[in-house]
Amino acid sequence: MITDRAIDTDSTMNTDSLTDEHTPETTPDPAVPTALVLVDVIASFFDPKEANFYPAALDVLDPIRELLETAREKGTLVIHAVERHYPGLEDFEFGKLPRHHQIGASDAAYVPGFEPIASGREVEVGKRRFSAFYATDLDLLLREQGIRRVILVGVKTNVCIRASAQDAFAGGFEVWVPRETTNSNRPHLAEASLEDIERYIGRVPTFAEAKASL
Repeated sequence: MITDRAIDTDSTMNTDSLTDEHTPETTPDPAVPTALVLVDVIASFFDPKEANFYPAALDVLDPIRELLETAREKGTLVIHAVERHYPGLEDFEFGKLPRHHQIGASDAAYVPGFEPIASGREVEVGKRRFSAFYATDLDLLLREQGIRRVILVGVKTNVCIRASAQDAFAGGFEVWVPRETTNSNRPHLAEASLEDIERYIGRVPTFAEAKASL
């Protein structure tokens, strides 16, 4: 039974720690089973001939390449989460964006050097929404491999990276998004998304922390 006295007592509680300004101080454990998830490292955003290209996208390729090489050296699970829409079929996403990233189209091709390799530790996950998790095999795949942390890299920060980060968090995975490995053609929205990820969803680790976790 909740009495007035109980309510009064609760109202005197110090709620400073309950605001969204509170950031738990934790030291990341580099030993947590981790997967590297590359999101939409495809021609659409990185090839000047394609409609969604923006010059700043090229800035993230070298950091992503370094993490990918580290993951391959260590045998870390690598996920290539890429948009793969069905040619000629309706798709709800086309209501917001012109037809794009259809299977076999030039804008859906991998950026050269970022294709999956046949190591047994790399998997392509096709997606038809911004999130790498929505209606895909990714959640089940990660759980079956004992993965608890995902490092998300790729584009765009405020669209597919953010949507994937939110769904990863909702599913109980630790979410890391290294700043050097993602950006957007709308930098202010990318910055806002990283701030929200750090505050509400996961971490924006240093590049060195991300590399050490692989």
